[in-house]
Amino acid sequence: MKWGVISTAKIGTEKVIPAMQESDKLEILAIAGRDLEKTREVAENLRIPRAYGSYEELLADPSIEAVYNPLPNHLHVEWTIKALEAGKHVLCEKPIGLDTEDAKRLIAARDKSGKQVLEAFMVRHHPQWLEARKIVESGQIGQLTAVQSIFTYFNADPNNVRNKKDIGGGGLLDIGCYCVVGPRFVTAKEPVRVVSLMDKDPKFGTDRLVSGMLDFGSGLQASFVCGTQSAAVQRVHILGSEGRIEILMPFNPIPENPAIIRVGGQKQPGFDEAREIKFPVCNHYTLQGESATAIFAGESPVDYPIEDAIMNMQILDALARSAKTGSWEMVKS
Repeated sequence: MKWGVISTAKIGTEKVIPAMQESDKLEILAIAGRDLEKTREVAENLRIPRAYGSYEELLADPSIEAVYNPLPNHLHVEWTIKALEAGKHVLCEKPIGLDTEDAKRLIAARDKSGKQVLEAFMVRHHPQWLEARKIVESGQIGQLTAVQSIFTYFNADPNNVRNKKDIGGGGLLDIGCYCVVGPRFVTAKEPVRVVSLMDKDPKFGTDRLVSGMLDFGSGLQASFVCGTQSAAVQRVHILGSEGRIEILMPFNPIPENPAIIRVGGQKQPGFDEAREIKFPVCNHYTLQGESATAIFAGESPVDYPIEDAIMNMQILDALARSAKTGSWEMVKS
């Protein structure tokens, strides 16, 4: 399948494109940017055959079958719709939009075009998450009670898109979305209400520290902390009545190293005697690209349609509302 990339964003040029190029099931045929000279340089460095000076030119290329959209958050829906209208399947970076109403526009665009659009949550393709979910489903750790996530980094660059409020910057949309999709993935359940606490940068106006709780009902809870101006940490704990799982590098595992999860029993005071499961070296961006290609080609069913992305957006919206009201907010379905 022939792919095109709209934007020379770092997530694409440094992580996703090189990973997708490792697969023999797809080809990155073209890349587009607003600066043709820069785009040509990127294309040459990444061995991409075609470079375009506008997104429109790439979408007009009849050879392109699928598009990867790593544009800033406020452009996700707009250019995904344009790609669908041009007859291309789309893999769009998370979060799928700025809010639920923004994202819902994708349903009609998808249905009208007959093409598919997927949200790029690469973690759902990594073997460590698949194994964690398998362990939960097997009952090995008993009845699931809680999922706890932490995901932080430090970035105070005023020119970085993550620090620009008007284009969808801030920690909740950038990395808090992982702390929402992770528990949803591993529990196969949806929260009914949420509550959050948010601290905003006085200069940027963006949320730089967010704590949240998700109530799934029946005694199942998830909690998280995400931040953009804290020491870099990521970890997930999955707790059950008879055991627990720890995912050491849940969101950005180093592709060159084996990923590791630890599985412990109820009576162990710590993870010293926990069973470690190591996974073969892999790149979840490669796996994501192959999965999307198979879905777009009609070789695999759509596992997480746009409706799933909208559900994630509804939860993020509820968390944002809670930070303003200071109370629990129901997740609108």
